Amino acid sequence: MVFRGTDTIAILVEWLLARMILHQDVQEKAQEEIDTCVGHNRNVQDSDIQNLPYLQAIVKEVLRLHPPGPLLSWARLAMHDTYIDKCFIPAGTTAMVNMWAITHDPTIWEDPWAFKPERFIDKEGFSIMGSDLRLAPFGSGRRVCPGRVLGLTTVHLWLARLLQQFKWLPSKPVDLSECLKLSLEMKKPLACCAFNRSST
Repeated sequence: MVFRGTDTIAILVEWLLARMILHQDVQEKAQEEIDTCVGHNRNVQDSDIQNLPYLQAIVKEVLRLHPPGPLLSWARLAMHDTYIDKCFIPAGTTAMVNMWAITHDPTIWEDPWAFKPERFIDKEGFSIMGSDLRLAPFGSGRRVCPGRVLGLTTVHLWLARLLQQFKWLPSKPVDLSECLKLSLEMKKPLACCAFNRSST
């Protein structure tokens, strides 16, 4: 639990910062939302997150484009040779849900390769907790991730505080190439600069 609850959060925060660096307009819009809701005299608190819908949309969009766990643990073993939609599945095959393929499917998502947090503003109340299988990065049903609420709470708060305090810029070009290890990581680690917003 400790291992899966730390690497996935760290990887997701790295993807979030990469997208903020590449999309300065999105970063500025999120910072404006934070400034309006929270102000400059105190740090963002957990209780503020519900009033930051654009920030939440950014997290959903990054989870859609770069799910840290692209293959969900709903593994099933084919006991017999079978066909699914004319695709032959031999006995002994382990089948898994490929969330990465679902979140990049143009029949499900309009312009699936584009980074558009606004797509979730238009879908108010869109849940990523497992009830909508178009985007279920934590799984669903009996095998849903037990740490999903803690993970999302942590990521929202960290992103909000990182954006509240700093402007994020690249120190070298951002490479969005992916590398699947235990989680879906950035192939080349993010290198960036953080500038205190109070001094800019």
